[in-house]
Amino acid sequence: MAETIIKIDLNKSAYENDKIHNRWHPDIPLVATVKPGDDFIVECYDWTGGQIKNDDSADDVRDVDLSQVHFLSGPIGVEGAEPGDLLEVDILDIGTFEESQWGFNGFFSKQNGGGFLTEHFPEAQKSIWDFNGMFTKSRHIPNVEFAGLIHPGLIGCLPSKELLDTWNKREAGLVATDPERVPELAALPNGDTAHMGKMTGDAAKAAGAEAARTVPPREHGGNCDIKDLSRGSKVYFPVYVDGAGLSVGDLHFSQGDGEITFCGAIEMAGWIHLRVNLIKDGVKKYGIKNPVFKPSPIKPRYDDYVIFEGISVDEDGGQHYLDVHVAYRQACLNAIEYMTKFGYTKAQAYAILGCAPVEGHISGVVDIPNACATLWLPTGIFDFDINPSADGPKKMVSGGMDVPLSKDKE
Repeated sequence: MAETIIKIDLNKSAYENDKIHNRWHPDIPLVATVKPGDDFIVECYDWTGGQIKNDDSADDVRDVDLSQVHFLSGPIGVEGAEPGDLLEVDILDIGTFEESQWGFNGFFSKQNGGGFLTEHFPEAQKSIWDFNGMFTKSRHIPNVEFAGLIHPGLIGCLPSKELLDTWNKREAGLVATDPERVPELAALPNGDTAHMGKMTGDAAKAAGAEAARTVPPREHGGNCDIKDLSRGSKVYFPVYVDGAGLSVGDLHFSQGDGEITFCGAIEMAGWIHLRVNLIKDGVKKYGIKNPVFKPSPIKPRYDDYVIFEGISVDEDGGQHYLDVHVAYRQACLNAIEYMTKFGYTKAQAYAILGCAPVEGHISGVVDIPNACATLWLPTGIFDFDINPSADGPKKMVSGGMDVPLSKDKE
């Protein structure tokens, strides 16, 4: 049996666990060391550290302190790892805790994080998803059930000081272009809520003030939210510091491509079984700038889809030049409108796109001026026929139910 090298207690705050951290900084001490070829198990909090509860109120999503996230398990050292190496990580297995067979999906208030469609869903909403083996369904969204593809939303290695400085400089420059924007353009360092693992005292305070937030993906990996990075996947991470400093967290039971609701997956606490190896000088040998990975051989098999197109013309008719962000947003909005014809509220439809194994594709980026993106909605997740027909759509979802919403505080 593989050893569990990082353990958590869901009844205690993540801040009480010195094998957990919520920032990126090269000086965060390693909490364990393994050898190339070793396999081991790591336990993980949900990304908010337990701020979200299994109930029918969205107040916790509305009031969540996003300056705390993400809570990561690690960093884990690998003997012999040096800057310029590639850290090879095999994801052998991932699972839920027996005592925590549920997860959550949320839309954040525009005033507190927002999301991909925040202009259309500006207030906090939450759905709870119960797990039954490999399947999940929600009491807030009827007539839908699907197999999960469990994966870590966030995994990566510690940055060097040079790389950290690069991140902070370029992200601060972006924020400076529109400093009053809501939501903000980037999450800049915030030492007030930093948890620096085993660092304490003045050292932790100084490092926390410059440590990078975990919100975006970057060159080292990080919060990439790739749903196909599941059990059986193999990932190659650039190494920037001695020992590599591998950390992982933000486990998802299931997610649609793009994680479009921001808290867009079915978020969960759980465990992950990993194996590590090294490719010496692999960054130079393979010309690696960002991580590369081999996908899992295991995924939910859905063979029939309704596919929605979107082009880079926004909701107001504004023309954008080959903008895949706008195009994918239009594909998502088209899918949401379609699902309402069968009785879903727009919020329920939005949650489905964030949680279910939908696929997103960049389908065209050469035909000026419009990029084309597509969203693939698997028909097999519904317990009724959602395909177009000559008879037209029939209302199959009973009314009176919706994803709980909490109004912004005055």
